[in-house]
Amino acid sequence: MQLVQHVLPTSALILSPGALSGPPMFNWHLTPARRAGRGYAVLPNHDKPASLPPAPPTATPVAYGTWLDRFPAGARPYLFLLRLDKPVGTWLLYWPCAWSILMAAYHQQAALGTTVGMLALFGTGALIMRGAGCVINDMWDKDIDARVERTTTRPIAAGIISRRAALVFLGAQLTGGLAVLTQLNWYSIGLGMASMPFVIVYPLMKRITYWPQFVLGLAFNWGALLGWAALAGETHWAVTLPLYAAGVSWTLVYDTIYAHQDKRDDRLVGTRSTALLFGDRSRTVLSLLSAQTVALLCLAGYANDHGLIYYLTTVVGAGGHLAWQLATVDFDNTRDCWRKFESNVWLGALIAGGVGGDYLYRRYRTDTDGNQLATRVEGDSLSATAE
Repeated sequence: MQLVQHVLPTSALILSPGALSGPPMFNWHLTPARRAGRGYAVLPNHDKPASLPPAPPTATPVAYGTWLDRFPAGARPYLFLLRLDKPVGTWLLYWPCAWSILMAAYHQQAALGTTVGMLALFGTGALIMRGAGCVINDMWDKDIDARVERTTTRPIAAGIISRRAALVFLGAQLTGGLAVLTQLNWYSIGLGMASMPFVIVYPLMKRITYWPQFVLGLAFNWGALLGWAALAGETHWAVTLPLYAAGVSWTLVYDTIYAHQDKRDDRLVGTRSTALLFGDRSRTVLSLLSAQTVALLCLAGYANDHGLIYYLTTVVGAGGHLAWQLATVDFDNTRDCWRKFESNVWLGALIAGGVGGDYLYRRYRTDTDGNQLATRVEGDSLSATAE
């Protein structure tokens, strides 16, 4: 059993591991421990077989080993709950919004200021709603997180933040998210509210299906539908549906890689994931999903009449990045799985860069052609006057 860290002031718990292939052999009991860094040690003990361990006792926050430690101790657990030290999730939530906004701006030849303003508004919304999603997830998963090595230090699982306090905190976040949403048109407000069932039920899916990553994709890529509606006041389904489907396929790829970090503990506590479902076939299945992602990006670009910049940057760039990930990822190395998962922030940026580049080029061409036309008209008028 590997070292598990947690936040406890004076004691630690001992876990007795049995073979994964045999019946569970676990027993938690208190033992004095030397406080080191931010946690307790879970050490092997083969004396007393028992059932799965209960959650750890209430803990007191010490340090998280990140820049969040600069904040007051009372605020630190809430900031950690929001995963502010790990902004990857915020970017992954934001990029589909940005793709859709930029595609709508390209289609409508929207003003640059309007487009940038909408991108900034959705960036604020992504930051708030990703945090809210983390709180919902951790409230549902309190008991599971306490038994999974990677998540034992999450504040709700550790007993640092109670469920009641988390609920109040969630209410404040949802209020902030609603404030952002109400800046949009009524069509977009209704469309945005329609995503909430996916956000709420996602944490439950790992208990009942091997496809929680699919439900996450439905929730995380809703911005691919919403961004266009926010800018244009309606949704161009021929573009946004394949874009949304591309995002869902992409999420299945990166979150399956992410889930491989926890597959040992997931088997232990009985939770499910596509990492467990695909198993040794993960590379093959994710390669097919990656090809599907690229094909759907092509379809969305074709429907929106995109140009060469889009296809070279968005389609070829995304395809190359996905190929690199799947050619090099080590599914049995948790650090490498995290690095590959994290790299998807740049893949999302590549897609946005291709759409944005095409949009800016089209605006430049439109402005240039408009100026040339105005010059010709003015010249013709002067000639007519002279005659």
